[in-house]
Amino acid sequence: MAKVRVTQIRSTIKRPKDQKATIIALGLGKINRTVELEGTPQIMGMINKVSHLVKTEQV
Repeated sequence: MAKVRVTQIRSTIKRPKDQKATIIALGLGKINRTVELEGTPQIMGMINKVSHLVKTEQV
C-alpha cells in the first residue's frame, strides 16, 4: 500500500460529531498537524469523509 500524508487545514468547530471523531481517529485534532498513514481502503474512506478539512499528498 502507498503511504499518504494527511494534514489538517481547517477547524472542526461547528462540524458534526462524526466528522470530529473521524479527525481524531486519523490522529489529527489541531490545525497544521500532519500524519503519515497507509493508504488502505478504510483510511481512504475516512479521508474522503473529511476531505474538506484536510489536505492529502502521496508519499
